Amino acid sequence: MRASVVLHRQSTIARIDPRLYGSFLEHLGRAIYTGIYEPAHPSADADGMRRDVIELVRELRVPLVRYPGGNFVSAYDWEDGIGPKEARPVRLDLAWHTSESNQVGLHEFADWCASVGAEMMMAVNLGSRGLEAARDLLEYANHPGGSAWSDRRRANGREAPFDIRLWCLGNEMDGTWQIGHKTADEYGRLAYETAKAMRAFDKRLELVVCGSSSSHMATYPQWEATVLDHTYDEIDYISLHMYFENPAKDTANYLARSLELDGYIRTVAGIIDFVKAKKRSRKDVYISFDEWNVWYHSRERDRAILEGNAGWPEAPPLLEDDYTFEDVLQVGCIINTFINRSDVVKIACLAQLVNVIAPIMTVPGGPAWRQTIFYPFHFASVFGRGEALRLLVDCPTYEAEGVGAVPYLDIAAVADAESGHVTLFIVNRHLTEALDLDVDLLGCGAMAVEDDRVIAHPDLEARNTAKCPDAVTPVAGQGAEVAAGRLRAAIAPLSYRMIRLRAVR
Repeated sequence: MRASVVLHRQSTIARIDPRLYGSFLEHLGRAIYTGIYEPAHPSADADGMRRDVIELVRELRVPLVRYPGGNFVSAYDWEDGIGPKEARPVRLDLAWHTSESNQVGLHEFADWCASVGAEMMMAVNLGSRGLEAARDLLEYANHPGGSAWSDRRRANGREAPFDIRLWCLGNEMDGTWQIGHKTADEYGRLAYETAKAMRAFDKRLELVVCGSSSSHMATYPQWEATVLDHTYDEIDYISLHMYFENPAKDTANYLARSLELDGYIRTVAGIIDFVKAKKRSRKDVYISFDEWNVWYHSRERDRAILEGNAGWPEAPPLLEDDYTFEDVLQVGCIINTFINRSDVVKIACLAQLVNVIAPIMTVPGGPAWRQTIFYPFHFASVFGRGEALRLLVDCPTYEAEGVGAVPYLDIAAVADAESGHVTLFIVNRHLTEALDLDVDLLGCGAMAVEDDRVIAHPDLEARNTAKCPDAVTPVAGQGAEVAAGRLRAAIAPLSYRMIRLRAVR
């Protein structure tokens, strides 16, 4: 089976914002406690943060981490997480029916972000609280001193401002499960007034308003139109969320869901354009896809834990999906979609980063390891920076329910002008047949294969575990070559592949 691609170095989609490879940590399950923070762990640093986890996060080169939620933020009092740890209150978290010790708060998380080289994306509570709490948090975090809240920060040991530039105005406010759920008009008005107040403090802030938490919500896509109608001139991004699942074990249909993702992005991009035209605005608004991942493996286990809670446990093992090789292919297709839509999707957050539907897992007091999905995310984050290239693809398709025609080849390409590299990220969706890939490299000059990595496994259910952390890992690819301005390679069925080309001078 053949797949032909035309790539022209001058035909670009957009320069990729590095924050496309962001992630997310919520006070949920073991994401924070025994995830990043475990003072008694042998690798713990002076702040109680696990060094082994820090090293794995650095390996991913995550530029951005969203915090502290998620559903958790909609009833969170940020003041509980500042000041002496021994004086911080224990609160009951209604979102996940657990106890929150508040041993990690703004100061601790900001220091952890600095240790992994990531910017903080801070969410404010527009569920149970609102504008005043958001304004106070902003003053505490970003004002140099000489005011009530900034002086309190300094008294708590942080002289310099945190200088948080990116702020989420609530989380999933379209969801009835949220504490303080609102209609689109109610939320739009509140988000507008909050954004206006925050911009009165600093016009340079980047603000994210809540879009739909799923394209299957009954209020989608009218929610986006209404919220943007209220907020367009005061915000920079609208957030979208999407999770992927395969409970029926239908691989072909599962791997087609990235086309549904593409349609979701395309629809909301159209609404942004509509509202921009309606308002006669010269301002651009982009998409922050700040929650995405595969999430379904742990659903029954989570239900049993939550329904069986006799009390309010602290950091129970919730949403701990054990990712399979099949999920590698799905994550590869999702990231390719973001690259190919990087003209409108500027920020994306893999949800989440440690233990909770995460690429990194830990054992309390024990090891940390890379889940299967760590690898496609790592390749994209490290090598997918530069300009996304517009590709012309010709390959066979198959039909998937609710999607239509699905190409067997899923592909994205990124060019780095500084280094001269062109990197291709490739998924073959075919269950049994290899793809004979032929890429016409126009406008690239002489190129050669510098790196070629493949992730494949005969068992779609293969997993990495604490006892066997390397069951699914990348290996060197074979047979890819460039000749006469064309890249040729045989892409194995149900495989992920990264081929990195360098300019030959």
